[in-house]
Amino acid sequence: MRRPAKPIAGGKAGTAAKAGTAAMAGALALGACSAHGDGAARGTTARLNAALAASLPSSQRFDLGKPSYDLWRHKNLQDGTVMQSFAFDAAHKRLYVAQVSGASGSEARGDLTVTQLDFSGKKLGYMHLKGFGHGVSIGVEPSGSSAYLWTETDAEKFTDSTGKTTTRGKNLARFKFVNMGTVTNTSSALTKYTPVSGQSNATPAIDPINDRLAMRYKKGGQFRIAVWKLSDVKARNYGAKLVDIAQPATVKPDFQGYTLYGRYLYLFNGTAYSASNPKPGNSYISAVDLNTGKVVGKPVFTQAGSTLSYREPEGLAIYKAGSQLRLFLGFASGSSGARQANLFYKKDLV
Repeated sequence: MRRPAKPIAGGKAGTAAKAGTAAMAGALALGACSAHGDGAARGTTARLNAALAASLPSSQRFDLGKPSYDLWRHKNLQDGTVMQSFAFDAAHKRLYVAQVSGASGSEARGDLTVTQLDFSGKKLGYMHLKGFGHGVSIGVEPSGSSAYLWTETDAEKFTDSTGKTTTRGKNLARFKFVNMGTVTNTSSALTKYTPVSGQSNATPAIDPINDRLAMRYKKGGQFRIAVWKLSDVKARNYGAKLVDIAQPATVKPDFQGYTLYGRYLYLFNGTAYSASNPKPGNSYISAVDLNTGKVVGKPVFTQAGSTLSYREPEGLAIYKAGSQLRLFLGFASGSSGARQANLFYKKDLV
């Protein structure tokens, strides 16, 4: 057995370990009411939340304070824009990374590019998505010899805090990855899902171990996270919801992605290095107990990839091969117009 990659300590930055295919093999071997209003409304919300709680069986949790390890650094994607999210296809040994497309106006139109890579970070293919959103989180569902992507779709425009026009998807979509293909948000190739009436800012994440789908969405001015069995979403059995919680107020700002494993949700937050955010940065991971809706402990500061240039946290994902379970962290690096993808992972469970 190969020795594990050199760790990046939770409190101090470690030395980058070189990674390739062998290193990869070693590394990989919620619809209740908003809690606003008078006391009666708050009580009703609490009861609804309680009714949707304790629905997930006990599971292990990643120890976020333990070291992070390099998978690989400085990998090019199809476009030179910042990676936004990523997901693994364990059945076919592939990785999919979403980014806002590089063409002018893509941010305002909600146009995305998804790059397909192997586990060494080699680019194998790509697909263009027109009018989908920002790519905040994606999922992959292997099916036979194919892979089906889960993404946001039906981009809605809004102006962000900097005055820039951007988009977020209103609904979820499932569609087959087709190398060098282009799909629009009105294409018959899409199967669309609206699990919560009146939802906006909808994004998916998949627990590939337990075949569950989480959707982060906004309703009533509040972000929430709901969880279903993946099969129930596909069957539009939305009433079989397992969990629906408010995103905890204690989570750090500048949301950058999420994923789930078992009864725990993991949230990623932070911004790129800048004059106002110098090294070691402000990247945090939070673990949320979905059965209580509360953060376990406090958000944990991470210095994974601390020596990267630019370094913006972008996406979380779960991967398991055999008995090896990993929580992966994504960071964008590089110069403007030539951004690159970087992956790190945590492996310690409690």
